[in-house]
Amino acid sequence: MTLVEAREAALRASRAKGRAGAREQAVLVAVEFTGRRRGLTAAAKLARDAATIVAESENEGVDAAGAGAEVDLDFAASLAEFEELARSAGAEVAATLVQRRARPDAATLVGGGKLEEIAGVAASTHADVVLFDHDLSPSQLRNLEAKLPCRVIDRTQLILDIFARHARTREGQLQVELAQLEYQLPRLAGRGKAMSQLGGGIGTRGPGETQLETDRRKINLRIDHVKEQLESVRRIRRQQRQRREAVPVPVVVLVGYTNAGKSTLFNALTEAGVLESARMFATLDPKLKQLQLPSRRKILLSDTVGFIRNLPHTLVTSFRATLEEVERAEVLLHVRDASSPTKEEQKSQVEVVLGELDVQGKPMIEVLNKIDLLPQEERARLERECGVRSDDGPVTVAVSGLTKSGLGALLEAIDEALVADPLVESRLRVPQSEGAALAALEAGAVVREKRFEGNLVHLTARGPASLLARYARFRERG
Repeated sequence: MTLVEAREAALRASRAKGRAGAREQAVLVAVEFTGRRRGLTAAAKLARDAATIVAESENEGVDAAGAGAEVDLDFAASLAEFEELARSAGAEVAATLVQRRARPDAATLVGGGKLEEIAGVAASTHADVVLFDHDLSPSQLRNLEAKLPCRVIDRTQLILDIFARHARTREGQLQVELAQLEYQLPRLAGRGKAMSQLGGGIGTRGPGETQLETDRRKINLRIDHVKEQLESVRRIRRQQRQRREAVPVPVVVLVGYTNAGKSTLFNALTEAGVLESARMFATLDPKLKQLQLPSRRKILLSDTVGFIRNLPHTLVTSFRATLEEVERAEVLLHVRDASSPTKEEQKSQVEVVLGELDVQGKPMIEVLNKIDLLPQEERARLERECGVRSDDGPVTVAVSGLTKSGLGALLEAIDEALVADPLVESRLRVPQSEGAALAALEAGAVVREKRFEGNLVHLTARGPASLLARYARFRERG
C-alpha cells in the first residue's frame, strides 16, 4: 500500500469512527527547544529543583536522546496539559513522543530522524491523527502531511476543535467559525496541486492557482459575513447593557486558567446549575446571573472561558464579543487552582491575556480555589494568610467551590471591592407612613438598631451610597 493509499484509508477510518462516536487514536508530539528554554517563575524553579523527572529510554514514546536527563517541571506540566487537551477533544492517546533539540527544523519542526519514528509509531498504533504541541507553519504542515500516514493537527487547530465542540450559543459558534477561517486562510498557500484536483473537468487542470484563489475568495467572503453577524451580536449586547445600566447593577467577572474551577464556584455562589467538567474549555459561552451580597447589594456575576498557556492570539481577537464583560467589569475575580504545582505560571499566563485585553488596572480579588484538595496543615496556613490586602497585590480569599467553604469571606471581599457605589452607614428617622421607603431600605441595605418612637422609625442602615442618598431627607441631624 502506498503512502497516499494509507492516508486515504486512515481518513476513511477516522470518518467512520466519528460517525460511530468512537474515540480517535492520537499520537502526541511535544518538542522542547533547549536553545531557547522558556523562563520559569521563581516558584516554578523551586518546584523544578525539588522534583526532577528522569526519562527512561525504554519508556514508549520518550526520545532516547533525553534518557536519564532531568526534565523540568514546567515542561512536564505542559506535556500533561497537552494530553488533557487531546482527551478534551475526544481523542484517546495511543503514544506520546518527546524530542529535545536546540532549535526547530524549518521544514518539519522535528527533523528527519524523529519524523521517521513518528511515522512508525503512527502506523503501528493505527493512529487517526498526529497532534503537535506547537503551531505549525503552512509549509511544515504540508511537509508533515506528505510524510505521515494520517492527519496532522497543531496546537491551535486542536484548541479550535475543542471550542467548536463546546460552543452552544449562536454567538459562540460564530466566534469559533471566525477563528477557524482565519486559521485556514494562510494554510491554503502552497497547496495548489491539491486544490487543482478539487475543481475537476476541463479548464481546471494545471498548477491549480485558479482554484486556490477561488477558495481564498470564498473564505474571505465568509470571514466578512461572520464578522457582520458578530457585529450584530455586539450591537444587541450593547443594547442589553444599556438597559442594564439604566438600573445600575455592578458586573463582577470570574477569570482564570482553564479547569481552575470557575464554573463550580459560579454554581456554588448562584445555584445556576451550569456545566461543571474536568475537561478543558467546558465553559465557552458566557453565563450571567444575579447575586445578592451580604450588604444586600445586587451584582451580576459572569462566568467566562478559561485561559491557557500560549493561547492563540486569533482566539483572543475572535472572542472579543464574549470577553466584553471582562472589559466592562467593575471587579475581576481571578480564580486559581490552589492545589496545582504550576499555579504561579498559570497566574502569569492569565495576566498575559488580561494585559492583551487592557484590564490589568481593574480592582481584582485572587480566589484560591480547590483548597479541599490541600493537606490540612497547608490549608490552615492558607486560610490564615488570606483575607488581607498586601501593599503590592490584590486581596486573596481561600475557598472551595466544591464544598462551599470560604464563600462568605469571598462575598464580603466583593462587597468591599465595589468602589463605584461604596457602602456607607446612615442614621435615619423615617415616618411609618413612608412604607415604600422603609421597604426599599429593608430590601437594599442592612438595617439594624431599629426602634419605634410615636409614628417615627429610628434606624441605622448600611448600604450602597446611591440607595441611602435617595432618602437623605430622613437623615438624623447632629
